[in-house]
Amino acid sequence: MGVASSQAKDRLLHAAVEHALDRGIVDLSLREIAAAIGTSHRMLIYHFGSREGLLVAVVREVERRERERLGTAPLSVADARRRWDHLADPSLRAQERLFFEIYAHALLGRPGTKGFLDEAVEGWISPVRVLLIDAGIDAGIDEDDAEGLARLGLAVTRGLLLDLLATGDTAGTTRAFDLFTQLLDLPSGHDLGHE
Repeated sequence: MGVASSQAKDRLLHAAVEHALDRGIVDLSLREIAAAIGTSHRMLIYHFGSREGLLVAVVREVERRERERLGTAPLSVADARRRWDHLADPSLRAQERLFFEIYAHALLGRPGTKGFLDEAVEGWISPVRVLLIDAGIDAGIDEDDAEGLARLGLAVTRGLLLDLLATGDTAGTTRAFDLFTQLLDLPSGHDLGHE
């Protein structure tokens, strides 16, 4: 792909991401997405291969932006709660529905989703693991536990987001998230997983 083609693809992706974040694209056909961002469905097929390919690219970009928001400072329980509050914001519902739609498509092996599951899991576990290790001296987290805690945090957060999307119960899911972080914040003599 030439530079001009790559730049055109980047522009189309940026427009699709912005439209997805502002108005959602989960329920739109490829033609409707194209019309909404000022291009043709043929250009989207040329650059992304299919509707699923475009949606995967959108989700990957949104996930990349979210990981960037995570930053590089060591994580704390307060950081986790701020992150949950951000994710539980009603303005993110469309992007979260899109994420889970693409996740399900990838589980089914749909075209255009190859590699998505690895990125969706390892793309979060690796950076969170590093942040937990960096916080480890103060928090009592060793390297062996950091990956497990990163995986657990990802699973709890995604599970609660699914609950939130299904029920709309912000108060209930936030309370559950708070209970989870309280478990993580137990004094070291009461560490989970250690006798």
